[in-house]
Amino acid sequence: MVLEILGGLAAFGALGLAMSARVIKQFEQGLVFRFGKLQQAVRGPGLTMIVPGVDALRKVSMQIVTLPVPAQDGITRDNVTVRVDAVVYFRVSDPAKAIINVEDYRFAMLQVAQTSLRSIIGKSELDDLLSNRERLNQGLELMIDTPALEWGIDIDRVEIKDVALPESMKRSMSRQAEAERERRARIITADGELQASKKLSEAAGTMEETPAALQLRLLQTIVEVAAEKNSTLVLPFPVELLRFLEKNSSAELPSRPATERDSSD
Repeated sequence: MVLEILGGLAAFGALGLAMSARVIKQFEQGLVFRFGKLQQAVRGPGLTMIVPGVDALRKVSMQIVTLPVPAQDGITRDNVTVRVDAVVYFRVSDPAKAIINVEDYRFAMLQVAQTSLRSIIGKSELDDLLSNRERLNQGLELMIDTPALEWGIDIDRVEIKDVALPESMKRSMSRQAEAERERRARIITADGELQASKKLSEAAGTMEETPAALQLRLLQTIVEVAAEKNSTLVLPFPVELLRFLEKNSSAELPSRPATERDSSD
């Protein structure tokens, strides 16, 4: 009889021990509510004991949470319709505030992130969303961090993932980029022609001062053309040289005697 009583007590004690034992993981912290009132001591990782039927243990993860923010439609300050999504990285720094001050801190963080993202879209221009995201990320983090501090949450970082534009805006930006590239190409071509004209002008002045340079250039042109194995070779010939030869040939022609002219007549 005594053994049966002792066995029953042992079984009851084992059952009570099993009901009161709780395991808190390394990345968690435990909050104990006794008759609905929060106990001051925060339970750390490991095995902890509570009073069954009296205490309630609430575990809070201390890991960094990755919260994707659904894409939000908005109109930028320069009246462009865009669709922007983001991601928020946060962790619980004060488990008591995260459980007591807000009903569901994950859902609350999601709603704050969505409203803050819409607000930052309305305050920014399209160029800022496309090229100056670092500053926008900092502004968005500051907007989310203000209410998060009251909930015992620490914002690690906030990043804008993607900016979706309407198809009409994409085509307009593509035409603008193409026009800009064409403008730059024309400016580069014009600068090249200007520099080439200056160099040709300098070369013409040098050849005018040194006539032999023109002959050397002519011979170099002949060599370049002959390298192509052409059957026909066209050489430029100065008009002044033709006039000079014509004058010399007319001066060298001998005049016939008068007797020969008379006999011929």
